[in-house]
Amino acid sequence: MNTWTICKRELAAYFSTPVAYVFILIFLVMSAAFTFYLGNFYLRGQADLLPFFGFHPWLFLFFMPAIAMGLWSQERQLGSIELLMTLPITLWQAVAGKFLAAWLFAGMALVFTFPLWITVNYLGSPDNGVILTSYLGSWLMAGAFIAVGSCMSALSRNQIVAFILAVLVCFLLMLSGLPMVLDVFRGFGSSALTDFVASLSFMTHFEALSRGVVDLRDVLFFLLTIVVWLIATTQVLTIKKAQ
Repeated sequence: MNTWTICKRELAAYFSTPVAYVFILIFLVMSAAFTFYLGNFYLRGQADLLPFFGFHPWLFLFFMPAIAMGLWSQERQLGSIELLMTLPITLWQAVAGKFLAAWLFAGMALVFTFPLWITVNYLGSPDNGVILTSYLGSWLMAGAFIAVGSCMSALSRNQIVAFILAVLVCFLLMLSGLPMVLDVFRGFGSSALTDFVASLSFMTHFEALSRGVVDLRDVLFFLLTIVVWLIATTQVLTIKKAQ
């Protein structure tokens, strides 16, 4: 209950200023631009949203850390974190509540892209099951990005620094499944290490879901990634509080 209270408060705070509306507008414009122009939506001659979802990892690389950068950095800048800590809630509830608000906000931005879904259904007969699964994968990946950003926000009082750190960490997690990265780890001669690094790739797990393949391992990967980074956020805040 306390977690939901924090979530509602934070979600309302997003829309208390024009920033949220500007953010959603930019996200929608960028998504449409990447889909129709860079993704050659009409030239492909196929009624699907593969170009739309194909650019999501790269859009999220910047948009999700932007959502998360102020989760804790702003609290520390304003000095309101001390007030938050005195409320009758646990630190985990505060961390989870703030994360859920940011994740729901990202979900709202995704929901507003529904005209693209309507467009492909008007132009042809797409596999809507694949599209729905892709949306699920996209939202799960957004949650993983935001969880990383939450931890980076807890690490730094400066929102810009938190943003840069989150982008860097998320970028490394995205690239960890690429062959050129795995070749580096194969040079150490450890296949177990290579497999572990490959398993951390956001893009690999998202691409499986975007093809309409609902593998429980991919869903669990994103959920576990979220939990691990939120636990890390809690630990960072605990250490900062003790200092």
